[in-house]
Amino acid sequence: MIRLLLADDHPVVRAGLRAVLAAEPDFEIVAEAPSAERAVELAGAGGVDVVLMDLQFGAGMHGSQATALIAALPEGPRVLVLTTYDTDADILAAVEAGAAGYLLKDAPPEELAAAVRTAASGRSALAPAVALRLMDRMRAPAEALSRRELEVLQLVRDGLSNADIARELFLSQATVKSHLVHVYAKLGVDSRTSAVAAATSRGLMRP
Repeated sequence: MIRLLLADDHPVVRAGLRAVLAAEPDFEIVAEAPSAERAVELAGAGGVDVVLMDLQFGAGMHGSQATALIAALPEGPRVLVLTTYDTDADILAAVEAGAAGYLLKDAPPEELAAAVRTAASGRSALAPAVALRLMDRMRAPAEALSRRELEVLQLVRDGLSNADIARELFLSQATVKSHLVHVYAKLGVDSRTSAVAAATSRGLMRP
């Protein structure tokens, strides 16, 4: 049996996942977590093989942060991200945190079940659209925004100044400016507002 932990802050979503996954003969849903913090706690307690992890948990810990903590556990469970977001920023954060897979919530039940089994077996399970985005980044690395550049741009979108961004990311203001220069060049823009608009329209980060 593959023992599952469902981590999502929406009870209706957890109930839907439970209904779909409980129908599989080799799955056992052993726990549910309404927050990322609770997911880390339950994963650390043992008895879980795969965590189905949402990314957004209201004002609490982000799903990618929880994924990193769970992935760092000795002999910890595998984490399969299950989310509505398919931006570069979200995908990179999850993959770099150690997620075993990344699936979108509109995936058909059979694809979800297959991804769970793939993750449990120690292999990578990526939704086709996610795999395509990662392949596109590999084909044109010079044009792709790095994880740090995306972090800087997301804070620009949130209205932070260069000084605020430097404090938030523990960088110098000169480094922040350097990242923005690279972002402008890669996106073919010349202002903060244009950079945010271009990155959002290209699916690099959420609106």
